[in-house]
Amino acid sequence: MLDTLTQQPPDALLALIKLYDADPRPAKIDLGVGVYRTADGATPVFACIKAAEAKLVAEQDTKAYLGPEGDMGFVHALMPHIFGGDDPSQGGRIDGMQTPGGTGAVRLAVALAKKAGVRRVLMGTPSWPNHAQIMADTGVELVAFNHAAADGSADLDALAAALKSAQRGDAVLLHGCCHNPTGIDYTPAQWDTIVDLLAETGVLPIIDLAYQGLGAGMDEDAYGTRAVVARLPQALIAYSCDKNFGLYRDRVGAFYVFTRDPAQTQAALSNGHALARANWSMPPDHGAAAVRMVLEDAALTASWLEELASMRARIRQVRDTLAASGTAGHVNLVPLGQQQGMFAMLPLNKDQIAAIRADHAVYMAGSGRINIAGLTTDNIGTFVGALAAVSG
Repeated sequence: MLDTLTQQPPDALLALIKLYDADPRPAKIDLGVGVYRTADGATPVFACIKAAEAKLVAEQDTKAYLGPEGDMGFVHALMPHIFGGDDPSQGGRIDGMQTPGGTGAVRLAVALAKKAGVRRVLMGTPSWPNHAQIMADTGVELVAFNHAAADGSADLDALAAALKSAQRGDAVLLHGCCHNPTGIDYTPAQWDTIVDLLAETGVLPIIDLAYQGLGAGMDEDAYGTRAVVARLPQALIAYSCDKNFGLYRDRVGAFYVFTRDPAQTQAALSNGHALARANWSMPPDHGAAAVRMVLEDAALTASWLEELASMRARIRQVRDTLAASGTAGHVNLVPLGQQQGMFAMLPLNKDQIAAIRADHAVYMAGSGRINIAGLTTDNIGTFVGALAAVSG
């Protein structure tokens, strides 16, 4: 049987990592890997996480299973930061479960939507490549529409047309903030229009909120998610702590269900538990327990928010510096100053991307996506010059 399987192509990003590691040039620049980097190029463990982990090691008295729902203290501790307000649960209409990273949350959202009758998911493209892979693997049809307009803003007209032409039972996948890979977010006014369209069409929103706090701010980055739950009857929300707590390898995520009433929410989550049991059985505990400890301690929470603010400020500084460069060859860098988060898309073809790697030791994804956090005050001039050289 196994001899019927064919060799699959290697993951392009993993291949890029190997090429970068093998490059002996000391001034090489890594803009491919999607992790936050400091001005020194490090991806450190948060101080608040270090403190929480020390406390966890000292106090944790068992490694017994928690169940497919995971650490519910973690799930509920996140809710005020995500949903805000005096009652983040909306009277019990919002509840959730722990997942293996944001990826597990997205997969669970799509699988649950399919179980509820969704057969098609509308999605703006380009998007995070794993979105399409998850939909293909779960057997849900992807209906693509254009996400980015020519001026570097979000193409709201394309989204509106997709929603207005949607079929009964369709869902739409929306990035909550810090769009991956373009960095192009919807403005608050656009989110208000989107919510109106969702209310009019009845399309189920699935929100992927993977970078809260790395865009304009914790509350600002949650604007779209909060607008959806304030004005619509139902939604699914996938959340990641891998980025805003620096817990990449610990795979820390949460999945939330929002429905018309608490009983309906719990019924939906019971289906989520069953799907999780068949997929990963129980989520990994350590990272989520550390996040819970941070959020249960006012001093550690303040430390977390302070560190997150410094990360956000560094990303903004890099974006503003790139935007101030104007154009590099035929690439207009000005729109990058209006965009958010760690990622941006550059209009380079495959030959230009190969040339900037071969001639200038600049490594980026084959799509033209760059990780803004890979740039520093020391190398940003080199990058702009290399960009001008290959695109001029």
